[in-house]
This record gives sequence, structure tokens and C-alpha cells, in this order.
Amino acid sequence: MSSRTADDAWLHDLLLRGTWPADDASALTATLAARDPQVDGSGGVTRALLSAIADAWERGWQPADVAHAVRRGGTVRAARLVVALVAEDARRTDAAARAPEPWVDQLRDLGALTAGDPAVVAAWHRVEGRPAGEAWREVLLLAATLRTLARIDHLLPPPSRWGSGARREAAAAPDDARVLRRIRALLAKAESTEFPEEAEALTAKAQELMTRHAVDTALLSDRPRERSDVATRRVHVDDPYVQAKVQLLGAVADANGVRLVWYRGLGIATLVGLAADLDAVELLFTSLLLQVGQALGAAERAAGLRSASRAFRRAFLLGYAGRIGERLRAAREQATREAAADRGVDLLPVLRSRQVAVDDAFTELFPRVRSGRSRSSVDGPGFRAGRAAADSADVGTRRAHLR
Repeated sequence: MSSRTADDAWLHDLLLRGTWPADDASALTATLAARDPQVDGSGGVTRALLSAIADAWERGWQPADVAHAVRRGGTVRAARLVVALVAEDARRTDAAARAPEPWVDQLRDLGALTAGDPAVVAAWHRVEGRPAGEAWREVLLLAATLRTLARIDHLLPPPSRWGSGARREAAAAPDDARVLRRIRALLAKAESTEFPEEAEALTAKAQELMTRHAVDTALLSDRPRERSDVATRRVHVDDPYVQAKVQLLGAVADANGVRLVWYRGLGIATLVGLAADLDAVELLFTSLLLQVGQALGAAERAAGLRSASRAFRRAFLLGYAGRIGERLRAAREQATREAAADRGVDLLPVLRSRQVAVDDAFTELFPRVRSGRSRSSVDGPGFRAGRAAADSADVGTRRAHLR
């Protein structure tokens, strides 16, 4: 056995370009463990993985996207490793001072603004305390995930384009922040109440507040909305029943003038809209996921053993999403009518300028995107049960998780 360390051209090439048959993985990890039982004692693996992450930024990925991709296809240990690598990349690129604000926000949410040991992989291996062979297998799978990330649309400039002082997005206006706090409080009550009618009323009230704020913002502006007013946001949707959950996200987005593109197979949706609307859509979608989880549990208990099928659950979610969309659009239309009556003005021109700006930005970003609709069959009882649950937004004190 050669005495050289794992820091050589062969390993670098293996991590960034190599492929290996699945039935040879055990032999390969055993070889690597024998060559380098410290798992990156020389730092070459860390450098190779950081290079792979830098390449991912150039292909349109952002910190939260990369962490999401690794969580979907890997283990909890691999997810911790990639966050540590993202933190080291942020230290080396001075992201806290140079990155656009949404990038910094993602780093903060991941806990990646405080860098750890620069020898990332070796430090990770010591902390995890797993055998070298297991650790090397995680490293190989992480490298394969990073290097095979598909090219996606650039929504934020990568580190190579930050320059000495990247332009940051403006912070949310005080009125926006105040409204979001009120929406968050309403939705927290909707998630915790034991009374279905109260949950329904609180969710509708949140949508009404979102609409009223959009109307007020439009009327206070002294100019039509422009392309530069429009922002983008990525939302990560986890298994199971991803497609049904995206239908729910699309219903919330559509009711609030936000456009959506779904990256099929990646579990990532891109939202295009005004910044305050994006914040509100994320809040409402997250709350409704919690609400539908509880409602599904209640429906399964009521329907008995038959409801345990995946077909029932998927249909339930699709039915819930469709009915929620109807409710939110009705709440939006009512709030718009009431605001117009209160102010004695025709709101259609000002609201249309907002939507035109969003649509123009969407077309510019995604000129080749076409709308699609699922044509697969669904379980009838599950679909009807989902619509019924959406009518009452049945939420208990215990938050059930989708299975």
C-alpha cells in the first residue's frame, strides 16, 4: 500500500469528476480509509469540496439550495458537513460584508455565518466520531451530489461577481415589517386553535390583511410599479407528496399576485413578486402545511384503515390545495372590494400595474417556461376529504407531520 496521503491528483479527480459503480463503493471507501484514516489529514478533500461548492454558485445555486439538495439525497451527517463547508466558503469570500442581503440571510438561517475549523472535513470527521470508512462514503456521496447539481437560473450574483461591495437589497419598510408581524400572529393562532371555525377565520383574516396591505402600498406609491421593484425567492419543498405541496404553494402564490416556477426533480420552487408579497406567501404556505398535516391526521382517523394509502394522502393534499386556493382568492376579492368602497377609488389600474411589473419580470427571467397541469388520476374520497378539511382548516394543538 502506498504511503502517500489522500491529497493527490488522483483523489481530487475522483471527487470532482470520478464515477464508480455502486458495487465497488465499499472497496473504494476501504481503500481511502486505509490511505487516510484521519479523513482529509492533508486538507485536499476540503479544497476539492470547496471548489465544487464554488462551481455550484456559478451554476445558479445559493446556500439554502445546496443544503436542501444534500438533505434530500443524503444523511443528516452529510447535511452538517455541507453547512460547515458553506460556512468556510463564506469566510473565504467575506460573504458577511460583500454578499447580497438574501445570501447573507440564508447563511444566517443555516448557521453558516460563524466559520469553524478551516480543515473542515477532518474536523467534521472528529466531531461525528464515525469509522473512517463510513466518513469516506459520506464524502464521496456529497462530492457526487455537488458536482451533478444541474444548472439553474441565476437569481443572485455568485461570489465571483460580488466585487468589492455588492449592491444589497433594501431592507423591508417599517410598514411591511409591522404587517408581517400581524400576519405571523394571526397564523400562529390558526395553527394552535382547537376550533376549526376559528382557524378558518384567522387564515382568511391573514389573507385579507395581505390584500389590504398590497392595496395600501399601491395607492401610496407615486409611480407605477416597475421591473426593478420585483424580487425573487426560492422555496424548498420536501418529500413526501412534493407535487401536491407545490399545488398548495401555487394556490397561495396565485391568490397574492406572485408567479411560480417549479424545478421538477429538485424540490425547489422560484417565486417572483413584490418583496412584501413574497414574505407573506412564504408565511401563509408554511402555516398551511402545518394545518394540512393536522387535518390529514384527523381525516385518516375518521376514514379508517382505507385512508392509510399513499393515494388517499396525495389526493387529500390536492383537494385541500384546490379548495384553499378558492378561499384565498375569495378573501382577496372581498378585501379589494371593501378597500375600493372605503377609499372611493377604482383600484384596478394600480393593482394592474403591480401585476404587469411581476409578469414582465417573470417573462424576462423565464422566457421559455410553459404552464403545465397534472393529468394523473387521484383517489376520489381523499380528494373530497381534503376539500372538506380546507373548508374548516381543522387544526388542533398537536402538530402532525405528513408521512
